[in-house]
Amino acid sequence: MAKTYRNLWPQVISWDNLLLAYQRCRRRKRYKSRATQFEHLGLDQLLQLQHELSEETWQPGNYHHFRITDPKPRLISAAPFRDRVVHHAIVNVLEPIFEPKFIFDSYACRKEKGTHRAIKRAQSLLRQFPWYLKTDIVKFFPSVDHEIMMSVLASVIKDPSLNRLLNQVIHSGTDIHKDESSPFWFPGDSLLDAARPKGLPIGNLTSQFFANVLLNPVDHFIKETLRIPGYVRYADDLLLFGHSKAELWEIAERLENRFAEHRLRLHPQKTHVRPSHSGVLFLGMRVWADQKRLSQQAIRRFNRRRRKLQWQFANGEIDCNAVSTSITAWSSWAADANSSQIRKTLMRKFRLKRVSKQHRAKDK
Repeated sequence: MAKTYRNLWPQVISWDNLLLAYQRCRRRKRYKSRATQFEHLGLDQLLQLQHELSEETWQPGNYHHFRITDPKPRLISAAPFRDRVVHHAIVNVLEPIFEPKFIFDSYACRKEKGTHRAIKRAQSLLRQFPWYLKTDIVKFFPSVDHEIMMSVLASVIKDPSLNRLLNQVIHSGTDIHKDESSPFWFPGDSLLDAARPKGLPIGNLTSQFFANVLLNPVDHFIKETLRIPGYVRYADDLLLFGHSKAELWEIAERLENRFAEHRLRLHPQKTHVRPSHSGVLFLGMRVWADQKRLSQQAIRRFNRRRRKLQWQFANGEIDCNAVSTSITAWSSWAADANSSQIRKTLMRKFRLKRVSKQHRAKDK
């Protein structure tokens, strides 16, 4: 029987944990203005938040929504800053409990993991196995079933107050993705089953963490029941390696049935079995056994980023430091591939020029 945890609530709402959560949330420059607003009343804001949590009167605030197209069109939902402090407080306590339960080859949103290590592991497995199965989950975050998500968490966490808070955070995402998730009937569904609330807000720290918790039983099914020695998962992107094409298609069918237990589906157009010598497109790179190259999609994404940075700089929205930070981050990622020539070509197109205040005034 799996170990369960009780009496975690005092840890979650302790002053030290909330202060740490606030500090970690504040480090994210993207939310600096919201942090400044929260700080305006000093520690009184944090004390008020602690009081609401301890009295179990805290309620999630309204999300701010915006769309991105990189790497694919997605709706991002940003919670109010004080709610993000709550999210960090939860993860601070739950991460040490769940992290040892995760398999080694799960790479998203974990310390000392990330895209570089996932790609390196995939390349190593391409050398060892002649075939691979690549797949992902149809609209993963919009499709996460709230009842199933809570049942996976509650199988380990037996603290009623904490489970109530987890339920609030999960249900705060209800209807955010209602226009994105297509209705789908699983075998044996009733009308009530099909209408069950679902969807995790993309943008919440808790959503990234909950994704790993939800998919961890599937990871163990792949490793221990299907006994797949070569496996890499980054969020909802899955790579499985095997010795024959027929074997991997059979595994795909069993995997589809296992995901259906979580009311999730494999993407039929993105599920394929191919020989390892043909390479695999994974996390923005085309990976072979002996080399890695930037994908055409990654190059297009960089060009979009370049044009946006140039426009923001020209109009005085960002400074040179912001441009440098963004470009350095991309270059660091791209340098992991055999990409020196293409990076030089791309950088030659990068020119920064300020538009005069008079021109900006005329445009307005």
